[in-house]
Amino acid sequence: MTETRVRMRIERYADQGRCVSHLEDGRVVFVRFALPGELVEVLLDEPHGRAGRFATGEVTKVLEASPDRREPVWPLAGPLAWGGGLGGADLIHVSLPGQLAWKADLIGQQMARLGGVDVQVPVARVPGDEELGGLHWRTRIELVADDQGRPSMRRRGLHDRLPIQTMPLATQELLDQADELGIWEGGLPAGARIRLAVPQPRDGGPVGDNYALLVDGRLSKGSRLLTERLEAGAGPAYQVRADGFWQVHRQAPVVLTKAVLDQARQALDGVAEPVVWDLYCGSGLFTLPLAALADGQARLLAVEGSAGAIASAKNNVKRAGLDRVTLRRGDVAKVLAGGAPKGLGHPDLILLDPPRAGAKAQVCRLLAASGAGTIIYVACDPTSLARDTATLISLGYSPKHLEAFDIYPMTHHVETVAVFTRTTGRRR
Repeated sequence: MTETRVRMRIERYADQGRCVSHLEDGRVVFVRFALPGELVEVLLDEPHGRAGRFATGEVTKVLEASPDRREPVWPLAGPLAWGGGLGGADLIHVSLPGQLAWKADLIGQQMARLGGVDVQVPVARVPGDEELGGLHWRTRIELVADDQGRPSMRRRGLHDRLPIQTMPLATQELLDQADELGIWEGGLPAGARIRLAVPQPRDGGPVGDNYALLVDGRLSKGSRLLTERLEAGAGPAYQVRADGFWQVHRQAPVVLTKAVLDQARQALDGVAEPVVWDLYCGSGLFTLPLAALADGQARLLAVEGSAGAIASAKNNVKRAGLDRVTLRRGDVAKVLAGGAPKGLGHPDLILLDPPRAGAKAQVCRLLAASGAGTIIYVACDPTSLARDTATLISLGYSPKHLEAFDIYPMTHHVETVAVFTRTTGRRR
């Protein structure tokens, strides 16, 4: 296979951790490990013939560097040409301030292009991340055992697996637990899927048995049910399945819950017995604190499609002694289309935290049909949020507030909290 290397000036940020440049024939090139303004040498991926509408490639040499460029603190996650190629940290070459600027620019781009809204959304860094250099934030990691039974990751574009001795994005507590369990020493079944989950101790104390090592989905060590807290010794305690979803950043549940509750309190100010919908509720991260609104007089409908997650949510609601929460398992669109339970059909507030694909048009239409005065949308993908923003605007809602949080340092991912208020046909 003939390699094609080109020299190009990088123009702007793009999605998926890439930047944009152009070939001499005018085609767009999406370049990995680049930064705007740089002059770089790029190895184009196959295919790169003229028939393609665009090309992709990866930096092999930096001729003129951006002030935001840094040597990768985890070289194995850097460019292939520099001995890297492992996934999961596509902004490893960018300074921490540069990562915030990149994500803010991308949110603005997508909201303007797809949402029809001209906004500037600053991205807030999570407390503690700067001191840790953007590392040590993951409370869950997933790896695969290579042919020798060692934990490994696959290099991008190649078939070989590279055994690794550490995971710099993982919390120190997780790394300590991995050492104690001898994870890096191998001895695992070849090809086995490995998941290690270690909730962050809020009191700084020992992990104890509050961790889980899963091998091919089966519990090998630790506990099947994990306990998560937002603060030490206070507030709700959540029990979460070891193989279930939970916000992976050690501080994300704290930061996002505060952001959601701040906006929810403003939206429900003066409402004595508010009705709230909590859609895509997962294990109940937001459900429990939302139920405490209005001095515990809020009534909630919580909906989740995952059987494991809704079982956890029901358990957490029961353990918290909440009797004003109704839980439903199922596809959100189908559950809402089937009609809400008696007394919960006209929400004052809707919170939704959909998967990366977003809520999509059908769900947005059902939200608008409910007449809710305020919608709080927690989004893990700016593109999906922007598309749904355009739909909600067409249905009579206006974006009132947007803020973003860098709960995925060293990656292109970013979390955004958007608040929409009804501008037409407001229900009184």
